[in-house]
Amino acid sequence: MNRKLIRPNLAEYKGQKSRESGKKRSSPSYDTSAENYYYLKQMNKKTPVAIVFTDGETMEGFIEWYDRNCIKLNRKNAPNLLVYKNSIKYLYKVNPETERTKDSSRKKATKSTAKSK
Repeated sequence: MNRKLIRPNLAEYKGQKSRESGKKRSSPSYDTSAENYYYLKQMNKKTPVAIVFTDGETMEGFIEWYDRNCIKLNRKNAPNLLVYKNSIKYLYKVNPETERTKDSSRKKATKSTAKSK
């Protein structure tokens, strides 16, 4: 009996393996574009926002533009600010109706104290 050993061609095997390893799976994107969508929405509507910094200080204004690292905040009766995002703790919308009721209640309180004096 003359048996012949069947061996696979190793060159073909190595070629297949290298092609498979070249197709690395990419990791899922962590950028959901939610932040970009939020900023664009606030910019277009010129929504008043309050920014709370990591040290607790708060600034109010509206977002004029943003990029990956900064936000430009326009403020009334104050200079505009370029704020680094890493110094922001959080930001929230300032409800103008709430501010108006606070201002009107303050005015009423000052009028009533002025009348009583």
